Amino acid sequence: MSDSINRRNFIGTSAASTAAAGLSLSTAQALAASSPNNKVVVGVMGLSRGASLADSYAKMENVEVKYVCDIDSTRAEKVAERVEGVSGKAPQAIGDFRRILDDKQVDALVCAAPNHWHGPATILGCSAGKHVYVEKPCSHNPREGELMIEAARKHKRAVQVGTQRRSGDGWLDAIAKLHAGAIGNVYHVRAFYASARPSIGKGKPVDVPSHVDYELWQGPAPRKPYLSNVVHYNWHWRWHWGNGELGNNGVHTLDLCRWGANVDFPTQVTSSGGRYHWDDDQETPDTHTVSYEFGGKCQITWQGTSCNRHGAGFVTFYGDKGTLDVDSNGKYKLYDKGDKVVEERKDARYTNEFHIANFLAAIRNDKPLDLAAEIAEGHKSTLLCHLGNISQRVGRSLSCDPRNGHILNDKEAMELWGREYEPGWEPKV
Repeated sequence: MSDSINRRNFIGTSAASTAAAGLSLSTAQALAASSPNNKVVVGVMGLSRGASLADSYAKMENVEVKYVCDIDSTRAEKVAERVEGVSGKAPQAIGDFRRILDDKQVDALVCAAPNHWHGPATILGCSAGKHVYVEKPCSHNPREGELMIEAARKHKRAVQVGTQRRSGDGWLDAIAKLHAGAIGNVYHVRAFYASARPSIGKGKPVDVPSHVDYELWQGPAPRKPYLSNVVHYNWHWRWHWGNGELGNNGVHTLDLCRWGANVDFPTQVTSSGGRYHWDDDQETPDTHTVSYEFGGKCQITWQGTSCNRHGAGFVTFYGDKGTLDVDSNGKYKLYDKGDKVVEERKDARYTNEFHIANFLAAIRNDKPLDLAAEIAEGHKSTLLCHLGNISQRVGRSLSCDPRNGHILNDKEAMELWGREYEPGWEPKV
């Protein structure tokens, strides 16, 4: 999309307005395709989660997936074949995402690489003039989130965070009811996540596979030896690269809790739990409960059990006039004060495509803030994960500034607000 096209007042349809107005995704697609000048070119970085995103972008009208990028060459080649099967045109399979940034034809970078890449890649993308769709959690640490907002504002780029339920029709409906007072004042929200993850064992130093560029995989993270049990997935459970289950899946529910309760930054954060199930190389909790207090008498709690799939629900909102249970798809039951079901929604969905349609509309409209999960909101929700993890790591409750979430009167905890970087990879705005 050229600069002249960016200035067009193209009338797009966001995912939120599509769902709220009852328009189909096909209608939004038709609007997007109304002019060949509104073509959007993207490059996708990180092809685990990114493989699904590449497929979704390839399905969108007037969108070209020009690059698929991964440090694992076998992955890149396979995803290129998949995208060709969807769109009829094969993207270039590459190993270094900086080729995407250097290509002036590319409008947007899709970052689905590991967490330690989310902030630095987004900042580099904005600096290169690219809009960015970045997967959750939007950052590896709180300071990166702040820098990402600065980069988006400085370069006037759209930065969408991949919390897709923000664009789901059921969730939009449920949140609208909460904000309209369906259960009165929301004073407590409970979120849950349950899984049955196996042990990752004890890793050993081994030779880097020939098809993996481990140097580039590490990127901004200070160098560590290649271990047999980290790449491609188990980095999630090591603080050096990941953010544990709280950052991996907790961010989805905490984002919805914060949205529904209409709160921003907490005043108090308390974490409990730890590694109770497996004796292995994982550092992050497998059994974890975090409580967040907000000004105005509101509490959010998150409970994660990574090694026992028996779950207690997804998200429940408690108000002084009733209760709202919402499942992961956005189906809900609304209860009155006497705990009687007074309304129920049995059909709801969320898709990559709804969320992507919202992102593409912001690009085409040249309205980078018109996003369902704009980076400033994504940072607030991701920060809840970071604060819960910091509380866990230092072993005590945190007092926070309700204006920005910064930790008060705790130097040790505040040292975890940022991280050290491999020389030459420090993010700069």
